[in-house]
Amino acid sequence: MRDHKEEPKVDRWKLAFGYVEMAVVKCAIELGIAEAIESHGNPMTLTELSSTLGCAPSLLNRVMRFLVHNHIFKEIDIRGSKSYSQTTISRMLIKSDENSIAPVIFLESNPVNQASWQKLSVRVLDKEPSAFEAATGKDVWSYAVENPAYNKVLNEAMACASKLDMPAIIDGCLGVFDGIDTVVDVGGGHGTTLHNLVKAYPWIKGINFDQPHVVSSAPKCDGIENVGGDMFDSVPKADAIILKLVLHDWGDEESIRILKKCKEAIPQDKGKVIILEAVVSKEDKTNAGLILDMVMLAHTNTGKERTLEEWAYVLGEAGFSRHTVRSTAAASSVIEAFP
Repeated sequence: MRDHKEEPKVDRWKLAFGYVEMAVVKCAIELGIAEAIESHGNPMTLTELSSTLGCAPSLLNRVMRFLVHNHIFKEIDIRGSKSYSQTTISRMLIKSDENSIAPVIFLESNPVNQASWQKLSVRVLDKEPSAFEAATGKDVWSYAVENPAYNKVLNEAMACASKLDMPAIIDGCLGVFDGIDTVVDVGGGHGTTLHNLVKAYPWIKGINFDQPHVVSSAPKCDGIENVGGDMFDSVPKADAIILKLVLHDWGDEESIRILKKCKEAIPQDKGKVIILEAVVSKEDKTNAGLILDMVMLAHTNTGKERTLEEWAYVLGEAGFSRHTVRSTAAASSVIEAFP
């Protein structure tokens, strides 16, 4: 007989309806609830909020009840009237806020990405190159090239992730850029990572390197040059190469090829490749690495998050003599690889 006392308590409803919270949060972003309260400058009653947003009060009440219960907004009593105020989390739903997570939520709730989750079992059975391809007929990169609207959502989400992570990563990078004058961000998207880096280390000259269709819409920034190309062919030369959330999109074979191209582009005496990625560990209480690993399984053909041992393998196979790993307050660790 099973001893139910030894089994962990599981929220059965959350297992069945885990998607509900993201869907309601997306609804809140689309309605502009956080923006309305922020613009008002004070907590808002249901009547005030529904009038501002043009919503039916009874329906908005149900949405707010859910969001308050999940600690996204706060409910307070003002002279006997129920009112809603902001929290740290709700301010992240303001699309114009510098800490907004709206672009990431829009990407993951996008019908295209949601469709790939429905094909996850097909991928695990190894019947399709990827769940994304099973859902769309294309791998994620080819689909993005052919669908500008999706490409925009994808690039905005990647820029958002970089912007949110970089302060913690820079804090964890003390000494990493000493003696470094030039940096190439491989797969740098719209240049958000380099923009934050050059701001923190103004002596650095940066090259934002990505596919031509990506960098063509990257904003111009002092100290940063946007260069289009293919990282599987060659990488621009610099003192250091950054790979932020790039190698997790690829399997070991492709990652080793990318790392070899990066190694060729740096000086053998003082050069380094700086990898900003999650390291899967049982000690990770946030589950961030495991969650991202499932995202890679759903959205890429061969991508995965890696353990320390798996990182050591790809770096060794790419010809790096040694590497160091340091954790940060973000989901990504800082891995320095030396020729």
